[in-house]
Amino acid sequence: MEQRSKGIPLARKVCYAVGGVPCQMTTAAISISLQIFLLDVVQMEASYVSMILFVSRAWDAVTDPVVGYLVSCSNWTPIGKLTPWLLISTPFCMLSYVLLWFVPTTGSTPEAVLWFLVAACLFETLMSCYNVPYLSLNMFLGGHPRDRDSATAYRMSVEMVAMLLASVIQGQVVSVYNTEKQEACDQLDQTHETPQTASLQETKKAFLTSALVMAALFFLCSLVLFFGVREQQVPLCSDEKVRPPYLSSLKMLMCHVPYRRLVLGFVFSVLAFQMSLGNFALFCSHAAGLGAQFQLLLLVLLVSASIAVPFWQIVLLRIGKKITVFIGLSLFIPAVMVVACVPSKLPVFMTMCVLIGFSVATVFLLPWSMLPDVMDDFAVKHSSCKDLEPLFFSGYAFCSKLAGGLSVGLSTMTLQIVGYKASACNHGDEVVTALIVLFSPVPIALLLAGMVFFYTYPINERQRLELQDQQLQYSKLIVVSKKP
Repeated sequence: MEQRSKGIPLARKVCYAVGGVPCQMTTAAISISLQIFLLDVVQMEASYVSMILFVSRAWDAVTDPVVGYLVSCSNWTPIGKLTPWLLISTPFCMLSYVLLWFVPTTGSTPEAVLWFLVAACLFETLMSCYNVPYLSLNMFLGGHPRDRDSATAYRMSVEMVAMLLASVIQGQVVSVYNTEKQEACDQLDQTHETPQTASLQETKKAFLTSALVMAALFFLCSLVLFFGVREQQVPLCSDEKVRPPYLSSLKMLMCHVPYRRLVLGFVFSVLAFQMSLGNFALFCSHAAGLGAQFQLLLLVLLVSASIAVPFWQIVLLRIGKKITVFIGLSLFIPAVMVVACVPSKLPVFMTMCVLIGFSVATVFLLPWSMLPDVMDDFAVKHSSCKDLEPLFFSGYAFCSKLAGGLSVGLSTMTLQIVGYKASACNHGDEVVTALIVLFSPVPIALLLAGMVFFYTYPINERQRLELQDQQLQYSKLIVVSKKP
């Protein structure tokens, strides 16, 4: 216990943060490119793409709580309780991610749909086996609650860099795709052939190469996490504590008001950002006429988000987490409204991408920083329970991924209804209008709903400090009780 009071060493925080790169990098790549990959490269119908994306996200959301409970039931080993999960899942995650971007040679649509559906569900399941214990590791780093917040800020900063790296890699892939598509459209003008006759072989190779690069980075980051972070013993663990059954644990979590309000606010906020950013590439290409500048705009957004994470960390220490989350989320609303009204003005678009980036950093940092406070509140009110940390984080991830699945599924289905056609050189006004609505009005409405739930979130700055004092006093009592 004396070691914990010294805080978390900087090297441990950095190594812990690096461990978040694989999940964030692959998630960003999937969010940026998978929809375009399936629609325009594999040339699959939008209804099938919608089904694959929604089912895989929904499946992933369901597996998270199950994995969380299995992790909580794991026994302590010489290398820790969570580390074995990270170690074993890494190679299988790498393989399944590469398979997700491999186009089978079969020309049968049902077989292709089945291939990508199975590959997506397999990757998401294995990624849960990595990500849930990784997120839970935040509570096993040692130190005080402020140290955990600092470790979360480090994680979010590094994850923003990971998103930036993923956008650069995927941007190069999209550039290859745009080149081949333009050649196909030029051929259409000259020979009156359909653009679907283009094989896009270079684009397929580019997607597969990027998957191999990310798999290699996945492996390197996992090594840094494994060798740089040593799990601390279960915090505040008393011999009198018991582990509730799975259904009882879920019921306790759902009935805990701070957790429920925080999760609902998080879900609606994530759904808003996923709805807008998930259609960012298509919006730039077909509604804003800035498809060639897509990578530049994405880089501006992500660089500003990376800069904003430490900025928001400083702000929340001064004015509190609840006020900070309101300020940060509010920046998103005028930004997407301006972009929707003047979509073709590149300087305006770039300026608004800076604001969107600052807002994205808020939804990345603040809800995850607020979650340990909810867990402290739960520990005080349910002092007889133990080993529920993974379930808290997995439930949070469940809601986030479910929101992402709903966003992608609804977006793709909307495009199907308005007549979006894969690989078409031009789209009608209905498609353009749908992309504008999906990028701005719908996300704004969802974000306002999320801010209502954040407003009703009951833990303010004063209560958070009181919880920290109660946890400190409780830990001292445990130390005294364990002395002979």
